[in-house]
Amino acid sequence: MACRSRRPEHRGPPELFYDENEARKYVRNSRMIDVQTKMAERALELLCLPEGQPCYLLDIGCGSGLSGDHLSEAGHSWVGIDISSSMLDAALDRDTEGDLLMGDMGQGLPFRPGSFDGCISISAVQWLCNANKRSDIPAKRLYCFFSSLYSVLARGARAILQLYPENSEQLELITTQATKAGFTGGVVVDYPNSARAKKFYLCLFSGPSTSLPKGLTENQDAEEATESAFTHQRLSQRTSRRAMVRKSREWVLEKKARRRRQGKDVRPDTQYTGRKRRPRF
Repeated sequence: MACRSRRPEHRGPPELFYDENEARKYVRNSRMIDVQTKMAERALELLCLPEGQPCYLLDIGCGSGLSGDHLSEAGHSWVGIDISSSMLDAALDRDTEGDLLMGDMGQGLPFRPGSFDGCISISAVQWLCNANKRSDIPAKRLYCFFSSLYSVLARGARAILQLYPENSEQLELITTQATKAGFTGGVVVDYPNSARAKKFYLCLFSGPSTSLPKGLTENQDAEEATESAFTHQRLSQRTSRRAMVRKSREWVLEKKARRRRQGKDVRPDTQYTGRKRRPRF
């Protein structure tokens, strides 16, 4: 029982922890797939990309390609980087649409400056806070990662990094190195009062400082997150989509309403909204 309670990053380096058995879970475990997909959906929402405009995105710690699949469904092109060969093999077996690269994010990202319109990462950044070798210094690895991430993003682009910080000190270490690398932004916490649903999203801006997006809570009342503040405030809840069928009329209407709340231009609802189109020959 004691072993089960240990955090994955305490059991060894990620390239060894995410072996073939672990990679298989991300392909066959329906609950794990559902959780990963929802976090990727939330990360993409927080990116606030232009509606209807395909973007070129970076997925850090892409694993078996579950988050990348959601990016493809949204009409975006993406590149994924991961340190685990087993997870990348699983992504290839699933015929993911993105380009895949094996690499250690703690050694920097090997892309040209200004290559990407945005970046997401699901459950990866906290791995940099652990030293698996004598030469590993978490602060230096974090700074190397964030400085290279700042470089490969187009000016004004965002990076949304979902993470599981072990404690407040670890979260402070991460945010300090991100700020040192040039980023502004902060932490958005969804469902802060829930032990199971609570999620941390590090929202980083590579351009001028702007207001943080709203977090999700179980209450309808929301407060706007303060500008560039790393916070744990209670913020508003979006409509639950667990019971909605993807691409159904209800799902489409809820998504359009969410876009309107973000201040984006959305086409008016009609009787044809969400209706499936007949195939053309």
